[in-house]
Amino acid sequence: MRNGEEEGAEEGRGQGEEKRGGGGGGRAGNGPMPLMGLNHISRLCKSVEASIDFYTKLLGFVLVERPPAFESFTGAWLYNYGVGIHLVQKQEQGQHSHVDPSPEKLEPMDNHISFQCEDMEAIEERLKERKIEYLKRTVDGEEGSAVDQLFFKDPDGFMIEICNCENLKLVPAGPPGWIRPPRGRRSPPVLSDHPGDSS
Repeated sequence: MRNGEEEGAEEGRGQGEEKRGGGGGGRAGNGPMPLMGLNHISRLCKSVEASIDFYTKLLGFVLVERPPAFESFTGAWLYNYGVGIHLVQKQEQGQHSHVDPSPEKLEPMDNHISFQCEDMEAIEERLKERKIEYLKRTVDGEEGSAVDQLFFKDPDGFMIEICNCENLKLVPAGPPGWIRPPRGRRSPPVLSDHPGDSS
């Protein structure tokens, strides 16, 4: 193919085709990735209202406004602790999330999200007050660094873990990598009408 044709083909690709990234090249191979942390998780819900009640009253998440572009479907955004939870109302009968909603089946090896906690007893008391079934266990680490865990499910059967995993040291299993602690990470500005609150 001649140079002019090659240039034309490249031009056409830029206009009409979406170029998908592959492996190799870029910053990934030369240094730490420019990732800052987990932004949000998204949950498909049987009842958005029930999930709002669960995550706000039990785990202290705060209901925040959604951008107008997302108002075409029923849902809600929650935020706290540097992470968002996006709730989406389940619409169709065939829409499901492949989870077992039965609270008695609490298997720590199942898929779950985990929240760091500085007062495990306070969370356990909340679970008892709301009569939520939970599994409690302690995992012994090296040098007596025990980790306490609480496992329970939200109204749609999604597994949640609460733990004090800061007791465990992060030791790279191979050559030293670029582990970036969340220290100093930027969070979305918080707008508030309450006197004395700052964003």
